[in-house]
Amino acid sequence: MEMNVRDDKQLVEIWLTNAEKKDLALREGLKDIYDKYKKKKYLVAVFESGEKGLYQGTLDLLAYNKRRCAELEVRREKKQRTAAAER
Repeated sequence: MEMNVRDDKQLVEIWLTNAEKKDLALREGLKDIYDKYKKKKYLVAVFESGEKGLYQGTLDLLAYNKRRCAELEVRREKKQRTAAAER
């Protein structure tokens, strides 16, 4: 487990390996960290190692986001055309 406390941003980053994310005792111990930093009004973010490769996962996410943006743009254009036609 790696923990980075960023006082300037009131942020605590906790990085867990695959083995650590499955360790129930370790997960229970995180509650103490949450409580400690909640009192200081810090945000605690826990990052868990994934099961897939980072490169392929990033490519898949970028492809999805590109498709989603295109879909939203088409919907926006249709909505604008419909509104203009109703005038």
